[in-house]
Amino acid sequence: MLTPIDFIRDLMNPMLAFLPRALIVAILAAIICGIIGAHVVLRGMAFIGDAVAHSVFPGLAVAFLLQGSLVLGGLTAGAVTAVLVALFSQNRRIKEDTIIGIFFAAAFAFGLVIMSLSPGYSGSLQSFLFGSITGVSVNDIITVSVAGLIVIALTLMFNKELVAVSLDRDMAHVQRLPVLALDILLYFMVTIAVVMSIQTIGNVLVIALLVTPAATARLLTDRLAPMMMLSASLGALSALVGVYLSWSFNIPTGATIVLTATVIFLVTWLLAPKHGLLVTRLRGGVRIAGADREDTEWEQAPAVSA
Repeated sequence: MLTPIDFIRDLMNPMLAFLPRALIVAILAAIICGIIGAHVVLRGMAFIGDAVAHSVFPGLAVAFLLQGSLVLGGLTAGAVTAVLVALFSQNRRIKEDTIIGIFFAAAFAFGLVIMSLSPGYSGSLQSFLFGSITGVSVNDIITVSVAGLIVIALTLMFNKELVAVSLDRDMAHVQRLPVLALDILLYFMVTIAVVMSIQTIGNVLVIALLVTPAATARLLTDRLAPMMMLSASLGALSALVGVYLSWSFNIPTGATIVLTATVIFLVTWLLAPKHGLLVTRLRGGVRIAGADREDTEWEQAPAVSA
């Protein structure tokens, strides 16, 4: 196994210039996904991350065929699909996840058709689906950094409104909040996070960056702001450790980052100081042993608040 010192040396090796670029992009993408992922988890819409990853695919395919910007192509396709989903979801007779499934699956199928029109598309398709650390450029770092600032700025500006819509849409309508616009905003930010992560994680695994660190943070705090910070930090840690392990053992980077994030979640699920399985079991045992004592009473975690 490659030692951490050897890994640092490889990062500083000019012949391996793609490695530090890949690490930077992976960490930045994980931070972006961690921040917006807190809202995805709060809304109970883990499916949206996977769906958005499918929706950006036709844009990537068109950009690949035209030799254009993959980021711009993915953002455009994701934004168009997000607007369509938000508009159709206003009819509450059909649930939002159903609309998402219809449009995002159709978008992914359309992308596959477009990619099939290009000779030799298989290698690029695999890169889109599973990520590739060797293709990260300096421009990718700049793009991801700018995108991250945009997501953070939008989250800070509309955080309370997004929380209000996530917790109670009917009340948000009563309060005259622009629910449709906020839905579109959330989809758009998720789209940004997904597109920024595709280079290193890939379409198939990007859902994990959106959901797993945020779910881990949810076990550690009951407030949204700390949850977003924890989620971003855990995502960045997963990216760092994942890139290191993948480089050490010559295994897929995206998959290693996802597995690292999953291990952190499982450990937290067991050992979280307030909501971990072992702690709740211990509290339950104490409660049974002395149910008449007030200091043994405990409550379930309150809903996340802003």
